[in-house]
Amino acid sequence: MKAITNTAFNFNHQTAKYEGKVRDVYTINDDYIVMIATDRISAFDVILPKGIPYKGQVLNQIASMFLDATADIVQNWKIASPDPMVTVGYKCQGLPIEMIVRGYLTGSSWRAYKNGARQICGVPIPDGMREHQKFEHPIITPTTKAEIGTHDEDISKEEIIRRGLVSAEDYAKIEDYALRLFQRGTEMAAKRGLILVDTKYEFGMRNGEIYLIDEIHTPDSSRYFYADGYEERFAKGEPQRQLSKEFVREWLMSNGFSGQAGQQVPEMTDEIVRSISDRYIELFEHITGEKFQPAEYGEDPYARIESNINNILARLV
Repeated sequence: MKAITNTAFNFNHQTAKYEGKVRDVYTINDDYIVMIATDRISAFDVILPKGIPYKGQVLNQIASMFLDATADIVQNWKIASPDPMVTVGYKCQGLPIEMIVRGYLTGSSWRAYKNGARQICGVPIPDGMREHQKFEHPIITPTTKAEIGTHDEDISKEEIIRRGLVSAEDYAKIEDYALRLFQRGTEMAAKRGLILVDTKYEFGMRNGEIYLIDEIHTPDSSRYFYADGYEERFAKGEPQRQLSKEFVREWLMSNGFSGQAGQQVPEMTDEIVRSISDRYIELFEHITGEKFQPAEYGEDPYARIESNINNILARLV
């Protein structure tokens, strides 16, 4: 089955289209957005040359579930998910930062710590910590929201406010929302035998109010460990069994690619593509507790997607 890596729809009342690293976003009547989770995959802020079958469906359905499960914490942009790969919602003005919440010292934070950093985004990290160690309390390490093709940059809370990217009052709100969302995600993951290690949240404004936007708690935006065996592996200094996109980054780095200028993306064989797809499906089934039901692709999956979107837009616009 071929991956769906690009879309080229033209909906009634469409006023704009934006192609992100993974999602194609159509603006409708300057009031709604249609977000299609394609099968594109990115790492180190680079879109990889091959798509991953069913990845878009996995991301969209996990995010949709968590948006519904956290709507009591903060209002979000979602109106409906009319297709396995699509969510339709309110258009918000995105805030120019991403809120990274970390419960454990791992991934990029560990790499920085191992190289001597004892402060990340203005947050002090104590001496003597080990890879995959749990923080006493989750920490927030924000980044700037980069345009496609450029790297997100670490930034402190103080710098965000000083530069006027977000007001002090609004930052306090989204900081509180982010920690509460992380706590909810942690509780839901624990029920499925997983540990929510770290994740990112994006927020936007609509009619002067803060909304949670984009995806949440998916393997593209989050890292999960299996809870079973975590303590034993940590005690022995062994790698954790994890469900996240980190294994893609690790595969790339082991093949000489980390997003630096002049480096070439290694060949993505059919075997690699299938293994990545299987890992995404595995996470879906673990985090939702449901059997993954692949969307019907048929002869023309684009016709299915377009029809499902048009049906809901007819009721909204």
